[in-house]
Amino acid sequence: MLTHCPSCKKPLQLTDEQIARLEQALAQLAPGKLLTIKCPMCRNAISLDKTEKTPPDQSNPVQQPPPPKLEWLTMGLFQNMDKVEDVPKALLLHQDNGQRKGIGESLESVGYQVVMVNSMADAIESLRFINFSCIVFQANLEGPLEQSSFHAYMRRMPMEQRRYIFYILIGDQFHTLYDLEALAHSTNLTVNSGDLQHLDVVLRKSIPAYEELFGPMLEERGTYGKH
Repeated sequence: MLTHCPSCKKPLQLTDEQIARLEQALAQLAPGKLLTIKCPMCRNAISLDKTEKTPPDQSNPVQQPPPPKLEWLTMGLFQNMDKVEDVPKALLLHQDNGQRKGIGESLESVGYQVVMVNSMADAIESLRFINFSCIVFQANLEGPLEQSSFHAYMRRMPMEQRRYIFYILIGDQFHTLYDLEALAHSTNLTVNSGDLQHLDVVLRKSIPAYEELFGPMLEERGTYGKH
């Protein structure tokens, strides 16, 4: 099994689940086809044949064009450069109106696969079976936020699950990108309803900043099997 990236020479440090998926994809690979993964460190493409070896011309950038930029995928497995899996998912709990459609489109524009629900019960049930990377909640959906059963559920969520979720509150009372306000509400981001037309830009600014701050810590804990 390939252990180091041919481009940056750093250890790949794949999880057991990623290794299992990689081995399964290689086993199903048709003769003459290549499987391409993205190095989590340098983001360069690594192409493998069925024998788990890199083709001879991979180290020569003149003979091979660079892979397309896929910012929404953290560690994708590709066959013939088609997406297979590992798309991060976002749960959207918002009133079914024009704003919800726009929020969903903004989330999709930064790479999330969006799951929309209409009730707190549906949202909580979805959290039992799906690992979401992002949750967007309309703060007044149940009346005052301090009386919201869903927000209370998020605040009580065990940290081994909560720390991997980018939690966003949307409402007229909030100030967009106000970190102190987000901290006071036990969330990662607050967005004023009047700024939703710029939500894609807000996400592109706030999510990388969050990953830069907490990403190394979460990766280190994952390496040692901690949550």
